[in-house]
Amino acid sequence: MSAVSVKESAGSFGWVRSAETARVLGTLVLTLGVIAWAGGDLFRQDLALLGATYALLALGMYLPFNLAGALSLAYSAYVAIGGYAVGLVATETGWPLPVAYLLGAVASAVLAVVLGFATRRLSGFYLAAVTLLFGVAFQSFLLDAKEITGGALGIGSIRPLTLFGGEVDRRSFIALTLLVVWIVAVAVDRVRRSPFGVALQSSRDVPAAVEAAGIGVPALRLTVLGAGAAIASVGGGLFTTANQTIGPDTFTLSLVMLAIFMPLLGGQGSAWGAVLGAVLVVELTFNLQIFERAGSLIFGIAVLAVLLIAPRGILGYAGQGARWLRGRLTRTGGTR
Repeated sequence: MSAVSVKESAGSFGWVRSAETARVLGTLVLTLGVIAWAGGDLFRQDLALLGATYALLALGMYLPFNLAGALSLAYSAYVAIGGYAVGLVATETGWPLPVAYLLGAVASAVLAVVLGFATRRLSGFYLAAVTLLFGVAFQSFLLDAKEITGGALGIGSIRPLTLFGGEVDRRSFIALTLLVVWIVAVAVDRVRRSPFGVALQSSRDVPAAVEAAGIGVPALRLTVLGAGAAIASVGGGLFTTANQTIGPDTFTLSLVMLAIFMPLLGGQGSAWGAVLGAVLVVELTFNLQIFERAGSLIFGIAVLAVLLIAPRGILGYAGQGARWLRGRLTRTGGTR
């Protein structure tokens, strides 16, 4: 390899590292901006909390579905497990609430792995139907198991989060929740670009080649199904902590349907597309008064328009535009 090619490769690698650092710092600045925007306004805090919950659910689905091609529609159960874990720990024990987040994540991950193993031979419509029916059955369980879940009334009077001996007020808790979303999104995006992420995407596109390389595709998919369920469970736990109540109707199947399309709208090429899609869903369905009665319909139209006009999603075409602009600037600088 010549010295020139080595220099060019080093320069390209340096640009990738600098772009990654800029992405991490830029998203951190945006997260801090949202925290400042929410401030002490209760309505804005509710919007930020809902957006964070949607984002964690979308990130949880992004790992198995968008990267590995493993579709599961049981995420309403995983989010509810996180919420009920918080409710039960807060009302039945004296344990700190972070223990509830951990227990909910572990329980959701184990359930997702068991369900994934049981449905490992299914695909397409049949897999979607079975997991969807599981979500429906789990919601019925929440209604019937009154001794555990409180039935239709759910669990209320959940104590707030305490850290270092002090109670966390709502404003600080919202800020903490948004920072959790940022950390999870950065981690998921790192996974996407890692060798493990490449293996995941290859198992979705060319599973036979991955198997030939000695990597078990079923094991890969079960791993990300468990990880995705744990992420969604954390979102349910944080949402329940902020609202101090949880019931069977808190997380419905319609939320899962929205979460499927969030990465499509924001862009499947990055985990931040799932976060952007969640923000847009909240804006269209809750914040913009002109769409107050037809927010879900407008969201569906927006997703359809993106799939037809910009199938890479908003971030995908924004990244393509940025690369085009960088190339033009590089050529302009080289001609001077």
